[in-house]
Amino acid sequence: MSNLPNCPQCNSAYTYEDGDFLICPECAYEWTMHQVAENDDLIVKDANGNLLADGNSVSVIKDLKVKGSSTPLKQGTKVKNIRLVAGDHNIDCKIDGFGSMKLKSEFVKKLS
Repeated sequence: MSNLPNCPQCNSAYTYEDGDFLICPECAYEWTMHQVAENDDLIVKDANGNLLADGNSVSVIKDLKVKGSSTPLKQGTKVKNIRLVAGDHNIDCKIDGFGSMKLKSEFVKKLS
């Protein structure tokens, strides 16, 4: 059996290759090996300078406007099980009442 990485979305060990892509049969997530290498080098810090990692819990430090919603994301909202991604909005997460979102790490602080 080959040594393919687990799915970055659901952590399934049943990933398989299809051309240049890696595919997860459990959640249907597709990615490339290049994306896996980028995420290994990713260094993300919160507003206080603490290093963040996949699976951490964070808290929002200020009210944030949300596109498409009339209610803002309030200060102190707790976000569990974050996933770090490359880009301007470098945190992928799910927030109760809002759904899937991307946040900037400069607007969160790590919870212990």
